[in-house]
Amino acid sequence: MADMTIASFATIAATLFVAELTDKDALLLLAISTKVRIRLAFAAGATAFAVTTAIIIAAGSLIVAVVPVSWVRAAGGVVMLAYGLWEARGLMGEKEVERQESRIARSGSPWKAFFALVASLALLDLAGDATEVLTVVLVANYGSPLFVFASVYVGLSSAAAAEAILGSRLGKLLTPRRLQFGSAAIFILLGLFIIFFGSLW
Repeated sequence: MADMTIASFATIAATLFVAELTDKDALLLLAISTKVRIRLAFAAGATAFAVTTAIIIAAGSLIVAVVPVSWVRAAGGVVMLAYGLWEARGLMGEKEVERQESRIARSGSPWKAFFALVASLALLDLAGDATEVLTVVLVANYGSPLFVFASVYVGLSSAAAAEAILGSRLGKLLTPRRLQFGSAAIFILLGLFIIFFGSLW
């Protein structure tokens, strides 16, 4: 049982890590990391993801309490698939990401930049994000909000660290357009997996 829990934890964390690397809030972290310190970008990402993950898991727990798990899983898979197909047509939220980046870059002091980045990441995450849907599906599958929170948060905060480092080193190369098709492929594959194999997860 312990091995299964560790394996499940690692699987969830790894899945969220990969999904987050191509999400629209990742674009903001990658972009802003070219202008602020890596530690500030990571701290803002980790803080924002703690808040948004708690909110999403609370909402997911309420949904699972009134909607059959199989319905949640099927709806989640369809939404992930649709998100991936929509992403393939054009990067979602690209202009919004550019606006937020510009606003944060003009913040002035590091503390102002930190709080502006936390707020921007949280809003991008909660305004419609594929990792939200994935998190709700995980709550339905595992039935343990605390376990899902811990594993999802490890994956997202690890992604925030990777994005801060990559942005500071390769920000000019990792443009939104270059991430677009990778993002679409990941979410299409996740959607298909959830629809056909979600019950085995």
